[in-house]
Amino acid sequence: MAWEVLSAIGTIAFAISGAIIAMEEEYDIFGVYLLGVVTAFGGGAVRNLLIGVPVSNLWEQEMMFQLALVSITLVFLFPHRLLGQWNRWGHFFDAIGLSAFAVQGALFAVELDLPVYAVVVAAVLTGSGGGIIRDMLAGRKPLVLKAEIYAVWAAMAGLLISVDIIRNDFYLYVLFAAITGLRILSYTYKWRLPSRKITAF
Repeated sequence: MAWEVLSAIGTIAFAISGAIIAMEEEYDIFGVYLLGVVTAFGGGAVRNLLIGVPVSNLWEQEMMFQLALVSITLVFLFPHRLLGQWNRWGHFFDAIGLSAFAVQGALFAVELDLPVYAVVVAAVLTGSGGGIIRDMLAGRKPLVLKAEIYAVWAAMAGLLISVDIIRNDFYLYVLFAAITGLRILSYTYKWRLPSRKITAF
């Protein structure tokens, strides 16, 4: 049950995220749908490529595609003044998509009996891959590479699931909520990983 619920939550959240960024960049309606769908399914496609699962399996998720299209349509029809608040609540959708897909991606890899590091990679790619593709198509620096702590939370989810600490549906939902909360906190309080800047002489 957790698999289907988290897949639906992640699909809706990332479809909305992609659609809003497309409208921020003044894409036409085709571009809005395209970016929304790519954001919702891009991470899963990249994950499948790396762990040896046919990418064509994505086309079997008819219900998820319907959820994504409905979500994008609703966002496109939203009043302009509400969409203008993206900076206030848009990161919330991104956090939900990240955590839902990170947990879902880790579960997917565990079902294939992949090793711990593969489960962690699957969680990170599923959770952040769609966002990376979205930002690149929108001509932006990927959020995962420049912003507050982002993919680390996905890796944490993958690690906890891979070592069999969390498998029960209830605890999976708790983990989903925790990762969402940590991502929102890291954005709110500007938590960042150490970095270095090289200045050219």
